[in-house]
Amino acid sequence: MKKVMFLGGDAHQVSAIQYAKKQGYYTILCDYLEDNLGKFHSDEFHCVSTTAKQSILEIAEQLNIDGIVAFAPNAALETAAYVGEKMNLPFYSTETVLLLSNKSLFREFLKDNGFNYPKSKSFTSLEDTVGKLNDFQFPLIIKPVDSSGSRGIVRVDHMDEIEQAFENALLKSRTKAVIIEEYIEMTHECVIGGDIVVMDGEIRYFGIINGHRDVENNPCIPLGNSYPAIIENEKVVLVRQEIQKVINLLEIKFGAMNIDVVFGENERPYIIEINARNGGNMVSSLLKKATGVDLVALSVEMAVNNRDYRFTENLTNLYFSTYYVRSYERGRLKSIALNDQVKENIIKKYMYKTYGDEVDVFDGLDKIIGIYLLKFKDLNDMKNKMDHMDQYIDVQVVS
Repeated sequence: MKKVMFLGGDAHQVSAIQYAKKQGYYTILCDYLEDNLGKFHSDEFHCVSTTAKQSILEIAEQLNIDGIVAFAPNAALETAAYVGEKMNLPFYSTETVLLLSNKSLFREFLKDNGFNYPKSKSFTSLEDTVGKLNDFQFPLIIKPVDSSGSRGIVRVDHMDEIEQAFENALLKSRTKAVIIEEYIEMTHECVIGGDIVVMDGEIRYFGIINGHRDVENNPCIPLGNSYPAIIENEKVVLVRQEIQKVINLLEIKFGAMNIDVVFGENERPYIIEINARNGGNMVSSLLKKATGVDLVALSVEMAVNNRDYRFTENLTNLYFSTYYVRSYERGRLKSIALNDQVKENIIKKYMYKTYGDEVDVFDGLDKIIGIYLLKFKDLNDMKNKMDHMDQYIDVQVVS
């Protein structure tokens, strides 16, 4: 029986653990929380932080694991790479993980290799920025160099907004570093995102979706995703070519990756991020509905180097989305009222909070109350409701 170690046991990872169990694999979970959800689905649990590389390695060696999975969380990627290298397991190299996980290093990589990139500079203190932003053009994006889930990311339009945004980003950074870059004005409706799968050095699955943003409150924070992607086919081809160039340069042979790309001035593509992992927040569920490809299964099977596993795309003519239920007030969750016009669209709910639970102000994907998976009759229905979902879903909190 093959043994698979999973790093992290929150709701995003449970589906991967469940799949492995169904395939007859022995599942080992590591998480620093005793009461994590994945614990109740795993064969074996170890209460240890997923960032404790040496401790995780000792457990992995003692159990002689056959594969390691870090499904969705950025924080565990370096540990997975470390264990993979020490035990000769299929995973990204530590060098690749560090490059893709650090926004400053990735910007330098893009610059050095001829890709389009926004003007940017990283800092470790607010004082360092003095006099070094004079030639930057507003608006600017300020974000931690190493965060995920849109934590600490904000757009600023004036110099007097920088201090608060910088200090907030610094608090969200594990390495206490912040990157400031010029904002790219998109020439299309939504961020181009999604998951891809690399096999034998080539993109074999290209699951791109629309990334909807919170335009009114913070244009850097996602509100959900939808399928199919609302861009011209020639742009799809160009995005794929740009991502493949990165894969070639980094000599990546296999793995699942999550991407964000936008087109800016002169219709040039800008790679915002490539993460060495699957996308979180039910991206895999959305793409499975839309394309028939089980990315959860793919990630587990690649982790144990199952070369016999095959997948087939079964594209639909249907329209799907995920929507992040959220609140812009802090308090206890009182109710979630659904308009009749959207009830017919909701096909599944993933709830992280129940009535009476404390909820926080939505300023990052760690503050999501729940996620709805929706199905629409046509493109106009999907676009209209995703653009005005606050009119259909009313979240009420009390102090």
